[in-house]
Amino acid sequence: MALAFDEFGRPFVIIKEQDQKVRLRGLDAQKANIASGMAVSRILRTSLGPKGMDKMLQSPDGDVTITNDGATILEKMDVDNQIAKLLVELSRSQDYEIGDGTTGVVVLAGALLEQSQKLLERGIHPIRVAEGYETASRIAVEHLEKISQKFDFGVNNIEPLVRTCMTTLSSKIVNRCKRSLAEIAVKAVMAVADLERRDVNLDLIKVEGKVGGKLEDTELIHGILVDKEMSHPQMPKQIEDAKIAILTCPFEPPKPKTKHKVDIDTVEKFQTLRKQEQQYFDVMVQKCKDVGATLVICQWGFDDEANHLLMHRNLPAVRWVGGVELELIAIATGGRIVPRFQELTPEKLGKAGLVREKAFGTTKDRMLYVEHCANSRAVTIFIRGGNKMIIEETKRSIHDALCVARNLIRNNSIVYGGGSAEISCSVCVEAAADKHPGVEQYAIRAFADALDSVPMALAENSGLQPIETLSSVKSQQIKENNHYCGIDCNDAGTNDMREQNVFETLIGKQQQIFLATQVVKMILKIDDVISPTDY
Repeated sequence: MALAFDEFGRPFVIIKEQDQKVRLRGLDAQKANIASGMAVSRILRTSLGPKGMDKMLQSPDGDVTITNDGATILEKMDVDNQIAKLLVELSRSQDYEIGDGTTGVVVLAGALLEQSQKLLERGIHPIRVAEGYETASRIAVEHLEKISQKFDFGVNNIEPLVRTCMTTLSSKIVNRCKRSLAEIAVKAVMAVADLERRDVNLDLIKVEGKVGGKLEDTELIHGILVDKEMSHPQMPKQIEDAKIAILTCPFEPPKPKTKHKVDIDTVEKFQTLRKQEQQYFDVMVQKCKDVGATLVICQWGFDDEANHLLMHRNLPAVRWVGGVELELIAIATGGRIVPRFQELTPEKLGKAGLVREKAFGTTKDRMLYVEHCANSRAVTIFIRGGNKMIIEETKRSIHDALCVARNLIRNNSIVYGGGSAEISCSVCVEAAADKHPGVEQYAIRAFADALDSVPMALAENSGLQPIETLSSVKSQQIKENNHYCGIDCNDAGTNDMREQNVFETLIGKQQQIFLATQVVKMILKIDDVISPTDY
């Protein structure tokens, strides 16, 4: 830490406790920041594309996660460096906004940082580099708009949506079932989509998993699935045309709010108390019967007395159902959640065509299906798989596919994948660099080189010769003026991504370029890092 001296040559302290702090300034600070950003980007680089590798992450309490979803990898990694944390947030914001492309955005940011390091070493000022990047990103986004295509889909024609979701799923562990999973995801989104307003509420789609069975057994249920069973084993396992009372009040006698004590000194008093309790239960069960309910779903438990009574009165019941599930059941069945028995009326009952309990395998695991609901705008995707890790990874993959389908309903423009969009933008940005006089043109060219890193990583991960493959695809794009040539990762024998049906959403790609450029600009503008020492 440099000392400052007054006019008499006496040293004085600028920063409090400065002997306990480390300070990096100028080019050293920028290089250190760039190095830490590139280190994070390198981790994710091998996970890009259909042949990308998976990462195995172990949490401090021993939970193991296996995934190649960029946002999940960075979330679970315990990152300490501040710049690395910026990249973690970058992939998280891509996940929140778009839901897909979380790996690609970090790879692109890493490539931009790598290129800016070369420019800084040549003595170009970081602000000029940042401005050049900003200009280049605008050119690239406008070019994406030009090469994008709109496609039409409707309630009866969902094939284009399914194909786009298949592209997303092809880079995940679940790619062997990508067709069936993509269809499930699209049907789920179409069931809850409001096509007039072009909006999708993903909260209405519940994703539930159960270990056992195989991935192919994954199904879409037009209704709600609850991981509970009937409260009494002798209650009916199937109820048709069910009228459901949805309660948040417990089946037990009311308790006074004040502290109280009941003295019972004779058998008669105890009998009276017991009768009183029984009468409470009787009234509660009778209220449910009087309004015409044929099934009670309760947020709280009820004791054996109430359970026994419900069983005798032929009123099936389910207890300990979570708040979120109660809300979904209420939305699906068109019922109202009732907080007190006094408020129960026939209008507040939910209606479902079929409520059934289903057992799985040889275990005693049972789940409750609420199907054929009055309002079918709440659906459940039920995932099966060999172990917990497969189910968790499938949930993440399905989430990505749901987000892609939602984005396409919002904006039905697509660009082609396989690195073709990046190569096309790179060619366009390279050409635009010549029109910019001044130092910025170096940064614009560097941006074009950085865009090439995505197709290069795709080729590398697919076991192809990266530089050779990239240059041949690039020359083919320029020669044929065909913006749809990309890296043939699946050895399909053609570079044309239209024939391979590899699509990506336009807004997802544009968001990647915007976000990566913003983060890199932010990192380049830091020229002084003051941090505590490591002791």
